Amino acid sequence: MNGNIILIGMPGCGKSTCGVLAAKALCKAFVDTDLLIQEAEGCGLQEIIAKKGNDYFARTEERILSEADFTNTIIATGGSAVYYDSAMQHLKAGGKAVYLKISYEEMMRRIRNIKTRGILLAEGETMEDLYRRRCALYEKYADLTVDCDGTDVEAAVEKICRSCI
Repeated sequence: MNGNIILIGMPGCGKSTCGVLAAKALCKAFVDTDLLIQEAEGCGLQEIIAKKGNDYFARTEERILSEADFTNTIIATGGSAVYYDSAMQHLKAGGKAVYLKISYEEMMRRIRNIKTRGILLAEGETMEDLYRRRCALYEKYADLTVDCDGTDVEAAVEKICRSCI
């Protein structure tokens, strides 16, 4: 497949880690959209949220995703990318979205830095609320779902590569 592969999923599901390895295996470029946001803003995700607020972060993320132009690239999106329909449609126009699915329990096991990671939580929203809200959106946009619960990185990358050839 010569198109892009857009990795979507919960924080901690392995989008960045699997993305780099899948890009090597499939001879594609790799980009992490969280890094694009940090580069554009000159600071970390959590700092953007803390200093400028959720709305500013959301507008920035949506703009960067909507303006991005990738070819033959594995794209690791931020977990909140699915909040922006126009951005997701733009990304999917150039490839297929792969949902790296993990359970709530697995997500909480994997994430050690919730307070500093740059997770876009609405005021009063718990991680469980976030999980429930985002799952429906990941399923909506996914062209393919890869179950990553109890799966090591190499097995997840193999599933991505097999499914996207």
